[in-house]
Amino acid sequence: MTADVVIERATAPTAEIVALLTALDEDLSGPYSADQHHALSVEKLFQPEVRFFVVRRGDEVVACGGVGFYDGYAELKRMYAKPEARGSGVASALLARLEAEARQAGRNRLTIETGIYQHAAIRFYEKAGFVRRGAFGPYATMAPNAIATSAFYEKAL
Repeated sequence: MTADVVIERATAPTAEIVALLTALDEDLSGPYSADQHHALSVEKLFQPEVRFFVVRRGDEVVACGGVGFYDGYAELKRMYAKPEARGSGVASALLARLEAEARQAGRNRLTIETGIYQHAAIRFYEKAGFVRRGAFGPYATMAPNAIATSAFYEKAL
C-alpha cells in the first residue's frame, strides 16, 4: 500500500460513500433474491452503534467499510473496494483498522455475513483469518431461505 492512502472515519454519508455503496449493491443484486439482502441502509451505517470508514488514495475514495457493535460481538458492515483498488492492500489496511476499532471497544470476536457467490470476498476473509461458523445475531432467527445464500464467518481478536 502506498503512503498516500489515508483511512478516515466518516460520520455522515457523502456522495462518494453513496457511490461506493451503490456499486456494492449492484455487485450483490444479481445472484441473490430480495429477502437475501441483509445490508444496512445508508442511514443505519451512521448510527451510534456503527463506526464507518473510508479509504482515500490521494483525493479519491477507493474503499469503505464499517464495524457494528452488538451484544457481545462486532460485525463488519458494507466493506467494498473499487475494482481498480483491489489487490493494492487498501482492503487489508481497512480491515486492520476495523479490527483495531473492535478491540478498542472491548470485543474479542469479529463476525461477518457475506454471500456465497462473493468468491473474492470469501478468499479475502479466509486469508485474513476468518473461519466459517453458523448464523449469529439476527441471522440466527431468519427464515431458512433468507440465509440460504449467506456465509457466516468469525475471527477471534
